[in-house]
Order: sequence, then C-alpha cells, then structure tokens
Amino acid sequence: MNNVSILDCTLRDGGRIINCEFSDRDIADIARELTDANINIVEMGFLRDRKQVDYQGNSTFFTSVEQIEAFIPGEKRNTEYVAFIDFNMYDFAELEECTGNSVTGIRFGFTKKQLVMQKQELLECMRIIKRQGYHLYIQGVNTPAYSDRELLELVDIVNEIRPYSFGIVDTYGSMYLNDIVHYFDLVDYNLDQSICIDIHSHNNLQLSFAFAQEIIARSEGKRKIILDATLEGMGKCAGNLNTELIADYLVRKKSYDYKLDNILDIIDNYLYKIKRRYSWGYSVPAFMAGIYKAHPNNIIYLTEKFRINTRDIKNIISMIDEDTRQRYDYNNIEQLYIKYNENQNSDAVCIQELTERIKGKKVLLLIPGHSLVTYSTRIEEYVAKNRPVIISVNFVSQFEESYVFWGNAKRYQLEGKRSRVSHKDILCTNVAKEKEDAYIVDYHRLICEGFKYFDNSSIMCLNLLDILDAAELTIAGFDGFDLNRKNNYIDASFINDLDAEEFDEVNEVIYAMLKQYFGKAADRRKISFLTPSRFEGALAGNE
Repeated sequence: MNNVSILDCTLRDGGRIINCEFSDRDIADIARELTDANINIVEMGFLRDRKQVDYQGNSTFFTSVEQIEAFIPGEKRNTEYVAFIDFNMYDFAELEECTGNSVTGIRFGFTKKQLVMQKQELLECMRIIKRQGYHLYIQGVNTPAYSDRELLELVDIVNEIRPYSFGIVDTYGSMYLNDIVHYFDLVDYNLDQSICIDIHSHNNLQLSFAFAQEIIARSEGKRKIILDATLEGMGKCAGNLNTELIADYLVRKKSYDYKLDNILDIIDNYLYKIKRRYSWGYSVPAFMAGIYKAHPNNIIYLTEKFRINTRDIKNIISMIDEDTRQRYDYNNIEQLYIKYNENQNSDAVCIQELTERIKGKKVLLLIPGHSLVTYSTRIEEYVAKNRPVIISVNFVSQFEESYVFWGNAKRYQLEGKRSRVSHKDILCTNVAKEKEDAYIVDYHRLICEGFKYFDNSSIMCLNLLDILDAAELTIAGFDGFDLNRKNNYIDASFINDLDAEEFDEVNEVIYAMLKQYFGKAADRRKISFLTPSRFEGALAGNE
C-alpha cells in the first residue's frame, strides 16, 4: 500500500522568504508542473483577512478561495490543492463553499496559547471548514511546546473533530530523531486510524530527510502519512525537507511514481532566479535557532547586525523567556543586547589615563577601509611629519606605539588576542569586561542610540575621542561601502557580507551619525579627512 503523500508547500511556507511575492505566471506554472510530477498535494498559499492583505495579484497571500481558482491546473490528475489559514488572521465568515474548482483542502494552524485561551472560537473555525465542504488539515504549531498529557488532550479533540489530517510540527527545527519518533508513536497510537498524520519539519539540525525516512518506515502498512516538503528545501532560515530528495527516495526505495525530472525542471526554471537573490539552508544561526527553540529572526538579527560570537548570542537568547523567544521583537533584542553589554564597573580610571595621553594632541584615526592601502604613502608621510597619536579600529596597524580600539567582539576574537608588544588595546565592554594591560571603556556611553547601526565601531571610537578631548583629529580609511568595489576593507580578513541592498542603507545611517557627531565636535577641534570618503559632506556642513 502506498501510504505516503508528499505535500509541496513551496508556494506557501517556501514563499515566506520572499514575502510570498511569486508572479502570477510562476504560481500557475509551479502548480501545473508539480501536478505533472504526480505530487499528491500542492499548497497554493495563505488565505488572509481582507483587512490585512490588499490582494492585487503576483502573491500567494490570497484573500478568497475564488482568487486561487485561476491558478489550479486544468488537468488535476490525482493532486489535491490546499490553502493555509492561521487562526485569528482570517475572517471565516468569508470562507466560500467548496465547489471543487479551487482548493479542496484547508490547512488550519494555531498555537498552544491560542488553543488554551480561545478554544471554543478555534473549534468553531474547524467546524466551519468542514461544513463548507473542505478537507480539514489541523496544524498545531510547535508540537514540542506540548507536554505528553497536553498533546494527548489535543489528540482527543482531533478525534472528535475528525479532520483529514493532524500535523506534528517542528516549528523551530529543534527536534532530534528520538523526539520525532516519540511524538509520532504517541500520536499514532492514540489518533483515529482514519486520520492522516502530517509531518512538517524545519531543517535547522539537518535532520528533515532522516525524519521522513524514519516516519515512512514506522508507518508502513499501518497509517497514511503526509510529508511536507519544498522544492530545494526553500524556506526561511534553514528551510524544509527537500521535495526532490523525498520524491527520489520514494521512487527508488518504495517504487512510487513521482517524476523527478519534472521536479528538477521546476527548480531550474523557477527557483534558480530566487536562489540568486535569497539564501536558505543550513547555517550557524539556523542551528542556534534550533537548539534554543527560538524564532530564527532573533538569531539572524544578532548575528548580522551585531556580528557577535555564538557564546554571546546564547547568553542573550537565554535572557528571553521561552515563550517570548519563539516570536521576534527587534526592539526587545536591541535593548537586551545593550543591557548585556552594560559595564558593571566604572571605567573612570581608564578614561582618566587615556585622557592624560590624548588630551590636547593630534590623533590619526585609521578606519579599516581599502583606501588605507591605496593611499598608504600619503598616510606614512602624514605620520612622519605630524607624529600623531595613532588609533586603529578593529585591526592592528603597521605603526608601532599605537592604540587599537576594539568595538567588535568577532574582530577581537580573530585578531585582537594575538600577542603584541608595541600596541595598546582599548576594549569596549561588549568585547571584554576585563583584560590585563588593556583599557576597558564602557560600551553603553559610546553607542549612538536611536540609529539602526548604533554601535558602529568607528562611530564609537569617535565618541570616545570626544570624551578624551583630542585637539586635532585626522581620519583615514573611512571610505564607506561601495557595491562596485571588490573589497571594501583593508584586507580579506574583514568579511564583506552585507547584501547589496544594505550598502546604501548603512552608508546613509553612518552619514547621519557622523553629521550629528561633527555638529557637536567640529567647533571644539580641527577635524579633517586624509583619504577620500563618501562621508566628507557630513563634515563640510559643520565646518
């Protein structure tokens, strides 16, 4: 008995990575090609409330079943088409009666909290789906959030409702093989045999394909199961089970009749162009989201914005209660990051010592832009002539008896711990709380709150120099980001990992922070750029 069905959710769960902005043509073509490949169930997208979504086409955020009808293939073969509704995000009074011309199944998702707080409303939504003639697929979000007793209570409700399927959902990609086996066995033993079990996993720990094979083996001859998958594993962060992998496995090992060539053609024709612009699949942030049962956006935000070490991410995420960390709130994460890095001890002694060495002197600030290489002769001539105090930011310069300001923990881990005699370290408290033979300065007093990139290391160092009351400031290497430049930094040890669309935004924010800084500092000291910079205009308006 062929008891396994593949449910391809590329157009819905996969689409989240592009905000479901597929073109109308691609939606129709992908649905048709999946049908021709004999995929059992195709999820066409979301159904959302008209108040939340203004459907204008070229999207799989639909507001009515009727809108989906245009994308259903003329020849349906044996494929069923479904849509996904999140509880509290759709007005069920709008749900049309199933005619068979559009989707014939509704997948209905809800959280444990919603089940507890709004049980009767939630059950009524399920009944409406069935009354309107649709197959009901119940998807309880985040199965590991339920205790065994709570999961069995949910199974009792499901048995009473008698849907087409009930889902075991690894929302945060946190399960190991023994976890999926435990939940499957528990549900399988207690769920009515007429109800399919749907497995929806996320691939944070690289286990989705292993889960699928294990469930196929455990269910064979006993239970109908549905395996959710996406083409090339497309999905936010780590993505999902790969449609092509599980289809090929079922063809080669179980003699199913999926057409792999058709599936690969879809990937070539429709996903290649998306993959060039967006990335998904295994990554350390995805792994961490899995082990900490956290919404991946929390990890991505800490990793990409603050470039901090995994140990620090762990500590920050642990400051959030388990329920809250399964959502994302960038403002909350930002405040936690600031709180985490607040210095518990006064930096007054270090500030006093630094002031004695820098107050009233000329300072050359070396930012690690590529112009430090192209204008190296000019910089060396300036140093020889002016004999300034030299401070480099997040790298060790070639000039002896200089200072290194470390505002980035990852850069310090890579470069800063190397033994040196002729340089003196200045460490922000987000990098280290204490270190012998180093000046430790309070991170909190140097950041520019209110800006998106508020802890840019170069700006923090400028703020420190303002406190230390340097008499004259010359800046080199503060180039700004350039999409057309192969390397924006002094050397390849700096990872140029900004997306192209971020260049302009980062430049704009830095420009605004500099303009604010120069507005306060330029009347107290002479400031100039020694190498070309896209930020010179921020100074010009304040001279």
